[in-house]
Amino acid sequence: MYNLKHRLTRRLVTIAIATWLINSNLSSHHAFADEGMIPISELANGNLSERGIELTATQLFNPDQISLVDGVCRVNGCTGSFVSEQGLIITNHHCAYGAIQKASSTENDYLLNGFKAQTLVDEIPAPDYTVRVTEDYFDVSADVLASVTQGMTFLQRTKAIEKRGKELEATAEKEHPGLRAEVAEMFTGKTYVLFLYTYLKDIRLAFAPPQSVGNFGGEVDNWMWPRHTGDFSFMRAYTAPDGSSATYAANNVPYRPKRMIRIAPQGVQENDTVFLLGYPGKTARHKTASFLSFEQNVRLPAIVELYNWQIDLMTDAGKEDRAIEIKHASRIRGLANVEKRSRGQLKGLRKAGIIRTRTDQESQLQSFIESDSDRRAKYGSLLQEIDATYREIAAAAEFEINLDQLRSASRAFAFGFTLYDAAVERQKEDLDREPDYMDRNWVQTVQQLKTSLADYHAATDAKMLAGMLQRLRKIDASKSNVALAPLIEVPVKIDAVANDLIERTHLGKPSFIDACLDKTPDTLAKIDDPLLQLVVKLYPSYTAMREANKAREGRLSQLYGSLMEIKQQFLATSFVPDANGTLRLTSGTIRRYSPEDAIIKTPITTLGGVIDKTTGTEPFITPDAVIEKYRAGEFGPFRNEQIGDVPVAILYDTDTTGGNSGSPVFNARGELVGVNFDRCFEATINDFAWNKDYSRSIGVDIRYVLWITGIVYGADHLLKEMGVTPAQ
Repeated sequence: MYNLKHRLTRRLVTIAIATWLINSNLSSHHAFADEGMIPISELANGNLSERGIELTATQLFNPDQISLVDGVCRVNGCTGSFVSEQGLIITNHHCAYGAIQKASSTENDYLLNGFKAQTLVDEIPAPDYTVRVTEDYFDVSADVLASVTQGMTFLQRTKAIEKRGKELEATAEKEHPGLRAEVAEMFTGKTYVLFLYTYLKDIRLAFAPPQSVGNFGGEVDNWMWPRHTGDFSFMRAYTAPDGSSATYAANNVPYRPKRMIRIAPQGVQENDTVFLLGYPGKTARHKTASFLSFEQNVRLPAIVELYNWQIDLMTDAGKEDRAIEIKHASRIRGLANVEKRSRGQLKGLRKAGIIRTRTDQESQLQSFIESDSDRRAKYGSLLQEIDATYREIAAAAEFEINLDQLRSASRAFAFGFTLYDAAVERQKEDLDREPDYMDRNWVQTVQQLKTSLADYHAATDAKMLAGMLQRLRKIDASKSNVALAPLIEVPVKIDAVANDLIERTHLGKPSFIDACLDKTPDTLAKIDDPLLQLVVKLYPSYTAMREANKAREGRLSQLYGSLMEIKQQFLATSFVPDANGTLRLTSGTIRRYSPEDAIIKTPITTLGGVIDKTTGTEPFITPDAVIEKYRAGEFGPFRNEQIGDVPVAILYDTDTTGGNSGSPVFNARGELVGVNFDRCFEATINDFAWNKDYSRSIGVDIRYVLWITGIVYGADHLLKEMGVTPAQ
């Protein structure tokens, strides 16, 4: 059914998506006039030549032959590209940050000093990392939706769709041994696509610049332009000696990608065409005004407050102890990135008036529905039902967000929850389990649990636990929760309770975790560990929240499916499906912009700008090695004659979002000229709406990558491996 050579189902998915993309009054020639996240199924309709791209759709992606996509990969939640025939991957420093941090210690501080593996043997395993390469895709919409029957509750609908997707994945993997299958929802409630991936599980760190290069400017410059950040690192994928995917083993060999991405060391100039291939995360451009109101008024403010508190707490914990600072570094950076993005989204939602605009559009849509009796009968209450669902979500949000954060803010609580949740889920049939606990994912889940233990710090955890209990104390719903109520009653001293729970728990000990991994829920419930006992008592609240979310998902899936139907009838334009972590193309030009009146920002920054911005105080510290090479004028072939300096970062008007971090920035010929790593602050609302006037993405220029790697830190062997001639 899913044979790689079978063309019919691939054609069907193109038809399924194109049905939504192309209004009957428009040709496919105009299907992507406004937004640029083109699914790979629609490349032939993407008008590539008019975008300035010199490659054809089949040169970009062809499952039956080698194409550019074969050199692009997903690295955990980011994107990367293979830049050698030996599985060498370039991605962002912040994407490799977890691997760098986990390998660091006060004795070998790779965050502070950077890391260079001189040989393959020196490369450091990154056990929490996986890499996948898209091989093919198939339309499975009919199969998935056939699982939905009349009379199902919304919860049953979600579970039926989930299970059918897992069944299709299992079938595809049986028919294609060695490949990974994933079903993705394209248009909510309407179209589903099964993707086949090469799935690599032995990933290692090969080179990382010091944090003062890879995160120059820190959170001060994050989401801002101009940028002077060398946000890049190199990793390498390995396989078993026979070429099959395998977890880490000493005798594994470098992965041989079908295609390596060629470097263009000459880089780009202003107004040059560029395009990106990558795996953008979820966007919400087809969501209603009621969803945006929930984001603006409820969820985003809560995330900003909670994340700032956690960041401040962990920062304070590490001020006097570098070992503790290293333990918290990865969590802090991840939280800070989301927090600043959330602030940008809040600002953008308010400033750009997106809710007002979408409300006006929905008023017009409602008038269109009301103008016809058949439409009114079928869709008349649609928008009101969607709004009612978000009102229900908003009413429960304060308790649910804080209960969820209790599970993540306290690492020991998180470890206990994973243990107990796994014990419950793994008693079920494999296809009925939550994805993390299915056999196909279990090894990776256990690995991630064990590596997280290395960053556990009890004193910080006690403060996290106390802080979350203090927040829950203020919420009415907490007071009726039988597990929480005794801990948060007003006379109770929450700090003392939290300290006692953390002091007496064994959940931060690897030996205890190992001993509990194969135990049943009943056995875990009888263990004399106070924090694990709290997890067990709260578990029904978490499962109830999970079920409620799935019921809401089922309801919204059905409603948004209907919304897509009526929007297709109403709109005299076309639209692309929201991003969902699957492979997309976006294109644009190296382009300046004007974020405010009388301010024009040009699109290329330079090494001289790095030196000018350097203060010697965090986050504007530049390594001595960089300053010395700059002062000595040792630029090699990477100095751009036109600007008289080494370019550092580039700005372009492509359509990107989270997940595009690490995406290769290609020139018109499909050669690597940069690595995408950020957006401008004004573009944080790309998740909700894209505008060519203010939406700008940021990448590190390939010339800065090569200069830092080869000339500053002497990793000439990597430049040679990439086919770049090092400077003499």
